[in-house]
Amino acid sequence: MNNINIQPILENDNVRIEPLLEKDFDALYAVASDPKVWEQHPNKDRYREEVFRVFFRGAVESKGAFKIIEKCMGDVIGSSRYYDYDTKENAICIGYTFYGTKSWGKGINPQVKQLMLDYIFQYVDKVYLHVGATNFRSQIAVQRLGAVKVGEVEMPYYGAETKLNFVYEIPNPKLA
Repeated sequence: MNNINIQPILENDNVRIEPLLEKDFDALYAVASDPKVWEQHPNKDRYREEVFRVFFRGAVESKGAFKIIEKCMGDVIGSSRYYDYDTKENAICIGYTFYGTKSWGKGINPQVKQLMLDYIFQYVDKVYLHVGATNFRSQIAVQRLGAVKVGEVEMPYYGAETKLNFVYEIPNPKLA
């Protein structure tokens, strides 16, 4: 991937993003085990341990996934990842993001996404985000980041059925 490290450690004053490792399962599942986290997600049963284990395995195997840590308490609060680097288009996707409900409404997602965007725009021309067609909360969140809907696609989910997702794009601001 043109020597791009897609699992860097990124941080600001509030959050630290670190590569997701096998040993992080319990801490991340503690966040993911709340059904409310998944109520608008295409895979609504991901709060179940056996379903989450499949998701987690895919995340670790992707070699682009992160755990998100709230620095003041040191708690794991969610996850995100880079995936599907396209050399022809010089683009990458950011997604598979989720946070525990105690982090909702605190501006965490924009901070995390900004860290990820600032880093990856050193290497790519655009970023795509896939959001479930019924995940209105996430659609609003990516639009607030300046993402524009550019399409719809049936997305394969690791170990699960394909689901309809909206495709959003954020172009590299340095190229505007």
